[in-house]
Amino acid sequence: QVQLVESGGGLVQAGGSLRLSCAASGRTFSNYAMGWFRQAPGREREFVAAITWGGSGVVYADSVKGRFTISRDNAKNMVYLQMNTLKPEDTAIYYCAADSSYTSNWYEYDYWGQGTQVTVSS
Repeated sequence: QVQLVESGGGLVQAGGSLRLSCAASGRTFSNYAMGWFRQAPGREREFVAAITWGGSGVVYADSVKGRFTISRDNAKNMVYLQMNTLKPEDTAIYYCAADSSYTSNWYEYDYWGQGTQVTVSS
């Protein structure tokens, strides 16, 4: 089992920045690829970003490319999502997830955090 706890969400004005953190515990963190997903009210869960086990590979959704940066610190069992130039359409609950596979498909992830709310005002 892997336990994930997100933090860092909040209310920010458009154009602002937030940094989300996800703390992992349980099994060996470096054995898992990590992903960030988000879900807005009335919408399906969507992929945001993913990072490989060692952190050398990353992939982003087109909607956040150039604005968001995913990173991880395996020594601290942490994964981060730096979000810059935020837009109102970024408003959603953000979830981190862990899986042995490096994928952008939410249904392939085995472990999920409880989510953190991000609200971007216009």
